[in-house]
Amino acid sequence: MSVSISKDLIPALSNELRRELQDSGTLRLFKPGDIILKENTNIRAIPIVISGSLKVMREEADGREILLYYINPGESCIMSLFGGLHNGTSLVKAIAEEDTEILMFPVNKVGEWIRKYPDWIDFILFLYHKRFEELIEIVDEMAFQKTDERVLSWLRKKASNNHSNDILTTHQQIASELGTSREVVSRLLKQLEKEGLIELHRNKISLK
Repeated sequence: MSVSISKDLIPALSNELRRELQDSGTLRLFKPGDIILKENTNIRAIPIVISGSLKVMREEADGREILLYYINPGESCIMSLFGGLHNGTSLVKAIAEEDTEILMFPVNKVGEWIRKYPDWIDFILFLYHKRFEELIEIVDEMAFQKTDERVLSWLRKKASNNHSNDILTTHQQIASELGTSREVVSRLLKQLEKEGLIELHRNKISLK
């Protein structure tokens, strides 16, 4: 299945690099919940999101998870890029957040394009900077914010990523992605509803 990477999708790429991406990549389609990348597995291909979005998670040995960031159209997974460059294994798990189209290109192209295309280096550094800022934000939230503030922040990020104030989710999913318990999340959601910040429905939360 062929794909066209438009200037609107990734404006910074040269036409030559754009053609190489299109020629070397394979377009794949994923449904919500599909796992694109697992932790501790060899990285054989690098994803670029064409449409939809991925969420990148980190899982601890005890099964707890935490949401790190989203990968949106025109972006790639910086962890995969660096891991693939050094023949490493994945430190994260990437999951389709919605119906998602992804261009998968061979991992050996990462180093080859670094040597050939300055705009590829710029693209990687742009992603690195963006992801670094997001991870710093997570550290700040965990260190300095109360849990109710983290829940509200999670809801706002989710709404922004999905372009809708109606968020289809469960209390357990929020708890899993914030690394806390479902009981704590349920209690805090009820408090946020009392404060007029959200409305609770069955498997849906509406931001007000």
